[in-house]
Amino acid sequence: MKHIFKEGTNKQAPVLLLLHGTGGDENDLLPLAEMIAPESSVLSVRGNVSEGGMPRFFRRLAEGVFDEEDLVKRTEELAGFLDKSAEDYGFDRSQIVAVGYSNGANIAASLLYHYEDVLKGAILHHPMVPLRNVTLPPLKELPIFIGAGKQDPICRPEETNELASTLEAGGSNVELFWENAGHQLTKNEIEAASEWFRNNF
Repeated sequence: MKHIFKEGTNKQAPVLLLLHGTGGDENDLLPLAEMIAPESSVLSVRGNVSEGGMPRFFRRLAEGVFDEEDLVKRTEELAGFLDKSAEDYGFDRSQIVAVGYSNGANIAASLLYHYEDVLKGAILHHPMVPLRNVTLPPLKELPIFIGAGKQDPICRPEETNELASTLEAGGSNVELFWENAGHQLTKNEIEAASEWFRNNF
């Protein structure tokens, strides 16, 4: 997978896994990493799927309708890539915290839905429920931040609440941050995510 790895100044800090939104690339969320955890190493990945020339992490059948078979396959691919990257770059595989936006947040959530101990934590900006009718692995009080917009036309509030409830039922500790906005990332949401990160790591 196309990616950027930047070694941080603090080897004990979690490694940030950056996962962009539809049409983004591995450069998009680098400023976000700088705001959230400036000392952390960063692994920023570009999605392997192209939708009309726009990079994504998995295919969709329509707006808000995921190709579930492709999602499962791409989630497995990403999990394998994380294992290999830890070996290649010499970081602790158990110290990865995902930071995803929109499509990137969805594949990060899918990692949590499929694999035990795949992440140390996650910041999910405007995620949707990746899959329904699946049994989640034990999430063991895994810290998760979800940023959501009350007027988000893509990730409606009921979708956000369903995701938060499902992750909590799996055992994770979810902090839900609501912004009076749409699907865009706001300064307040980024600041809330940064504070959450400092409190948890």
